[in-house]
Amino acid sequence: MENVIILGTGCAGLTAAIYTARANLNPLVIEGNQPGGQLTTTSEVENFPGFPGGIDGFALMDNLRKQATKFGTRTQFDTIESVDFSGPVKKLISPNHIHEAKAVIISTGASPRLLGIPGEKEMFGGKGVTTCATCDGAFYRDMEVVVVGGGDSACEEALFLTRFCSKISLIHRRDELRASQIMARRALAHEKIVPVWNSVVEEVLADDEGKARGVAINNVVTGECSEIPAHGVFMAIGHNPNTKPFQGVLNLDSNGYLVPETNSMVRTSIPGVYAAGDCVDHVYRQAITAAGMGCQAAIEAERWLAEQT
Repeated sequence: MENVIILGTGCAGLTAAIYTARANLNPLVIEGNQPGGQLTTTSEVENFPGFPGGIDGFALMDNLRKQATKFGTRTQFDTIESVDFSGPVKKLISPNHIHEAKAVIISTGASPRLLGIPGEKEMFGGKGVTTCATCDGAFYRDMEVVVVGGGDSACEEALFLTRFCSKISLIHRRDELRASQIMARRALAHEKIVPVWNSVVEEVLADDEGKARGVAINNVVTGECSEIPAHGVFMAIGHNPNTKPFQGVLNLDSNGYLVPETNSMVRTSIPGVYAAGDCVDHVYRQAITAAGMGCQAAIEAERWLAEQT
């Protein structure tokens, strides 16, 4: 039986691994389907402290992995399908194995929703298609971009991009935004944001270098097809937290995010089980906030384990 098992190898999971390993807890980190998390799809990270020249997302996660391994972290690839937290021994169940631990840190992250259209996957991560204006907006300074979506997230992304971009086309499938009134008013009032109503994106168009040059859209009312030039395509249609194995076991909100206990950012409803990163945080969703939560979860787990002995 392990002292602590950490689920996920993004910023939250690997930071938790560094802290628990340095505390001599000999953690086991279980990797899922995307080792390193969403950051491995980002070509350059400019807003992570300590890297004034920026750093490649894959390189950052590789550095975190090496640091965790240096202190004794072990990693194992597996896919957890269900859990049993009913007893003092926490059980994590995969198709071929049952992992047992005294404490568990859940840092399974969230997956951005995509449209599944031609060109989207090919240009995702450094070639023009992105899901994070805060992460990538500065790369499109003085350029035209599009934001796809009509909720609060889309409006927030579009407003943030006005700091850098010359024009933001806000593409929405309906004739009015579904965002809150205050967010919708702010977005529509900004001179750089141009709404594109009743339209859906059918393809991300590539230039000769394989980077985004615009999108092909279809007006669902008139049936008219057209193109919008854009160097950046920001998908703002939400995220899906990777929390399916914990349904019916831990408290989840209506969107599937883990809900921490009152007065805590990382404690769940079950003692000895903690959660950190994008599977909990649907507000900030940044590498540095995930790392901070991973640190908190590790310290909480270490203290809890000390109390048990």
